[in-house]
Amino acid sequence: MKYSTVIFDLDGTLLDTIADLAGSANYALERMGYPTYPVEQVKSFVGNGVRRLMALCVPGGEENPRFEECFAIFNEHYDIHCRDNTRPYDGIMELLRELGKKEYKLAIVSNKPDTPVKALNE
Repeated sequence: MKYSTVIFDLDGTLLDTIADLAGSANYALERMGYPTYPVEQVKSFVGNGVRRLMALCVPGGEENPRFEECFAIFNEHYDIHCRDNTRPYDGIMELLRELGKKEYKLAIVSNKPDTPVKALNE
């Protein structure tokens, strides 16, 4: 059986997005007067979507009465800054070009909001 489509996860597979995720998380936390985190600690919070990321960052998580406000600040900032430091991992662009030459259909699956996924797909 020949496969015709290759589906990739985005964060941590195609792209190294942690610096921009951490930057936006820390921006939102700082704006709200909450403590910020080093990139490596934010990295340990990643993997189950940005809402979960922020729930782990905000003191008291989603139970915090100001969580939604902080999450909205994160989303607004990340929509604008999701490509500041994000880069493909070594060899990814070559892999995608090679798959394209072999006429595979390529797709991305992500639990990230649609706006940054579209921006990062470019």
